[in-house]
Amino acid sequence: METPVTRWSKAELQVYILLLCANADADLQEQELNLIRSKVDADCFGRIYEEFLKDSEEVSFSKLERNIALHEYSWRELNQLKLDMKAVFASDRKYMMLEQNMERILNNMLY
Repeated sequence: METPVTRWSKAELQVYILLLCANADADLQEQELNLIRSKVDADCFGRIYEEFLKDSEEVSFSKLERNIALHEYSWRELNQLKLDMKAVFASDRKYMMLEQNMERILNNMLY
């Protein structure tokens, strides 16, 4: 059965993408979560974080594909999102193979 389409704002989509980045190595670190929290208001972060924790990786990617298609991003917005992704990957001072793979997957979905 297909999951219903969750319609997110750009800010909500950004939080979800950054949470995927933070969890790429299956280890959500507090400094990664704090960095993501700093990008949006607490309510937005809380809602999306709760949803993220419930979703499997397959559901996560399905939701991302659907929501990315709902929004038009300028080159500047995409560049900023990519910089935010890199900041999350770097926040724990490790850039593991799993994180590199996640970055590649997300870049392919976004561009």
